[in-house]
Amino acid sequence: MPEKNPRKDLMVPEPQAGQEVISRLLSLLSGKERLELENFSMEVGDLEFWIPAGIPAASPGLPAVPRKPASLFAETFVPHDEEFAGRIHEVKLGATKADGGSRSKTLVIGGSTYPPFVSADHPAPHPPVFALDVFDMETQLPRVLMENVKDVMGDPAEWAKMNVKKYGADMVTVHLMSTDPLIRDASPAAAAKTVEEVLQAVDVPLIIGGCGDPKKDAQVFSRVAEVADGERLLLNSVTLGMTETKTLDVVARAAKEHNHAVLGFTGLELNKAKELNRRLYEYLPPEDIVMDLTTVALGYGLEYSFTIHERARHAALMGDTELQHPTISASTNAWAAREAWMKMDRKYGSRGLRGPLWETINALTLLLAGVDIFMMMHPAAIRTCKDTILMFAEKDAPVPGDVARWATMKI
Repeated sequence: MPEKNPRKDLMVPEPQAGQEVISRLLSLLSGKERLELENFSMEVGDLEFWIPAGIPAASPGLPAVPRKPASLFAETFVPHDEEFAGRIHEVKLGATKADGGSRSKTLVIGGSTYPPFVSADHPAPHPPVFALDVFDMETQLPRVLMENVKDVMGDPAEWAKMNVKKYGADMVTVHLMSTDPLIRDASPAAAAKTVEEVLQAVDVPLIIGGCGDPKKDAQVFSRVAEVADGERLLLNSVTLGMTETKTLDVVARAAKEHNHAVLGFTGLELNKAKELNRRLYEYLPPEDIVMDLTTVALGYGLEYSFTIHERARHAALMGDTELQHPTISASTNAWAAREAWMKMDRKYGSRGLRGPLWETINALTLLLAGVDIFMMMHPAAIRTCKDTILMFAEKDAPVPGDVARWATMKI
């Protein structure tokens, strides 16, 4: 006889009656949410439960296709008007007769209180100025440059006159290369005579470039400063290297005594620029100091020059008093890049255009970083830069029509 389960209505049958047991189990489980078994065991071959799934939810329909816009969104841009605590010192270059010099006009650089060309409501008080180079001796130049100056090469006074009258230079840079001890080792007196001749030939302010030797430059600058007393020359340049040769004070005192400005040169290092300025403050007021933070040619690190100039200008406007000086760019360094003048495949364009474009890009890049003076060589590069500045300065410049066509234009 089969044993009775604790549940009186369920009897455990012999194995051959397994199907009946399954049916009775399902009957008992029907409608129950919970099942508890005690002291129960069962031996079966295969036990399968089939629980029917609920009715599946209806699948959502395809999303509606959004309508294509008939026109572009009409949005406006209102620039953020920010105020800056700092201001760039103004430096006056050149002196008229009333100021003790012989120039027909003076140039003032600096004075900015806002980043360059960011807002038409905050224009620079003084536009950037451009100086064309003159060398006091014959020198090798790329052909595209030589063809403009070959008739005046070797005559600095005539060269300077051509730069002003023919090419519209705001200033003239006189490079006293012949004073280099490794070239001609010309005397300070000879260098001063060259500067005198250029002063008589043109009536614009001058930048006087040395040879790079700290001891010789100190001698030359001292003599030139004395001969050109009161002319507000820009002596290019003084360096931290002059502190090692104990000649920095010589140049600074000469500039102070004879009313000239100095150009402090450092190499892509703001801390060095600040250190040099601190040393110059011992002899000169800030209004007599211009900074050269180094210009590297396009393709050789121009982006580093842009970064260092932009950092210096932003730091100055934010209140760093040791960097609140106008800056200068030797954009002629663009010609140090061989790609600017060497013969190359036709796909790189004509050398007659490639070189001036190289110099133009160098200058325009640093123009956007706030540079105040540009030393250049090719007349077309200067002309392009001046035209660009005039375009940037137009407060109500017309907006080209149909500006969105670039998205569908075929080139």
